Amino acid sequence: MQTLQKTLLAIIVSALPGLSQVVPDHVSGRILVQRTRNADKTSVERAYSEHGAKVVGSLPELNIDILSVPEETASATRRSLEAKGLFTFAEPDGVARGGGSPITPNDPDFPSQWHLSTIQGPAAWGLTVGSSSVPIAMIDSGVDSTHPDLTSKVIPGYNFLTLTTNTADDLGHGTATAGTAAAASNNATGITGVNWLSPIMPLVVLDSTDYASYSNIASAIDYAVAAGVRIINISIGGSTSSSTLQSAVNYAWSKGAVIFASAMNNSTSAPYYPAACEYVLAVSATEPTDTLAGFSNYGSWISLSAPGDNIFTTIEGGGYEYWYGTSFSSPIAAATAALALGINPSLTAQGLVTLLEENSDQVGGPGFSQYFGWGRINAYRVAVAAQASIVPDTTPPTVKIISPTAGTSVSGTVQVTGTATDNVGVVSVQLWIDGTLNSTCTSLTFSCSWNTAAEAAGTHTIKVEATDTAGNVGSASETVTVTAVAPPDTTPPTVKITSPTNGATVSGTVQIAVSATDNVGVTQVAIYIDNVLEVTDTVAPYTYSWNMKKASAGTHTITARAFDKAGNTASASVSVTYK
Repeated sequence: MQTLQKTLLAIIVSALPGLSQVVPDHVSGRILVQRTRNADKTSVERAYSEHGAKVVGSLPELNIDILSVPEETASATRRSLEAKGLFTFAEPDGVARGGGSPITPNDPDFPSQWHLSTIQGPAAWGLTVGSSSVPIAMIDSGVDSTHPDLTSKVIPGYNFLTLTTNTADDLGHGTATAGTAAAASNNATGITGVNWLSPIMPLVVLDSTDYASYSNIASAIDYAVAAGVRIINISIGGSTSSSTLQSAVNYAWSKGAVIFASAMNNSTSAPYYPAACEYVLAVSATEPTDTLAGFSNYGSWISLSAPGDNIFTTIEGGGYEYWYGTSFSSPIAAATAALALGINPSLTAQGLVTLLEENSDQVGGPGFSQYFGWGRINAYRVAVAAQASIVPDTTPPTVKIISPTAGTSVSGTVQVTGTATDNVGVVSVQLWIDGTLNSTCTSLTFSCSWNTAAEAAGTHTIKVEATDTAGNVGSASETVTVTAVAPPDTTPPTVKITSPTNGATVSGTVQIAVSATDNVGVTQVAIYIDNVLEVTDTVAPYTYSWNMKKASAGTHTITARAFDKAGNTASASVSVTYK
């Protein structure tokens, strides 16, 4: 947990106040269409244009065009093109792989990280390198966000010591654990993280003297859960049990979050917390020989084990050092869990825990061991199991149109509102009018604008389609009647200054009179002297008495501006001379 030159982390005693690299099944935003042999070129181009599709390549001998389209509308675009009679098929541009070969990152210090090969990291990365939509909350001392291997990985968190969003690392411990879990990888810089893409959310509870309060740890757990984080790492621990910690853990578990915690480094079977809390995965430390590290705690409360000695990782200030302790075993396990969750986001908390336990290496013999828990983490086996755990989603979204209601009469711009829900998640909502795509709406609680001025008066069919992450489509339809709308008023008022006349010489009190008319109605007239508003009047006659006692000698401009109900305006001006 500390560098080899430092002592182990002290017991807590103070009382202080989404790029998933899961192998995709198609190229994002790209579809392949085969034109029928007699398809009219102009009609084909019009069909592409209607859907915002651009031809980025072709296979002339096969009559196939390669189209670039917005990924969120790709499914709807394919269905629409196939329905036009111009194409024999429209399909995603699928992805093939070369068998999941191990990946060796180009980070220069990767060879110094023995633990990555031990957990079969390179083989796992042949299947997945993580997901940007699965953040890891690091409840620790903060993170040096200026470190070249961390600057791209840190997302906003919170400091429970200063009650601010400043999550800088005043101890160095959090920077080291964060790099172990998810340093920027394959970037030709420094080290490689277990998880290449998961963002890091720093939650600061550990102070510069290496102590943290249970209350702050519990608060940080609640914060992570509220932010939707499902993987939480806590590389700190205390020897006293706590109902507060257990309550926070229970809450996190109920929301689908899984907490990983270091078993601590006292060479004892005595439980440490939060690692020994129910629903927390307590992680012990192993050596390169797959034996228990001499400093590691052990006992019936251990869940898993992971490498924890001579771990080369990031340090505060931009460098790298070897560290040791269960503080590093825990983030290795947490980052592996994040790999699995990136592959299968539908895993429940219990499902994820079971997957980890059943796919770890049995270095302590079959079954449970007080030294290694259910085994030493194996990222490759976990990734394979996560892929096998994916159950195809065949349930379409449920769509409900709330407004307008069926059978009503509409005109002008109409907001089509409603809800779209799904068992996994809605990725797009589309509004169709009479079978033609009108617009893409805001998902879930949707609101789509429909300009009925472009439609003929009469009955029209509204259809809202929702597509989920698996491509299942649900819809709702209803008919409404579009009524004709009078054309908008674009005619400005007619305005004239009737007194004084242009070029007149004035003095004393000048009576300004304005006439204004409009095809619908004048709402007000404003009178300005030298561009300064003097008066507004809403009822004819429009007049103003201008007392020139304070006026300077010379030429002055009188301007009258008239406004109508539609916001059209017109103005007139005269110049007068004051002597």
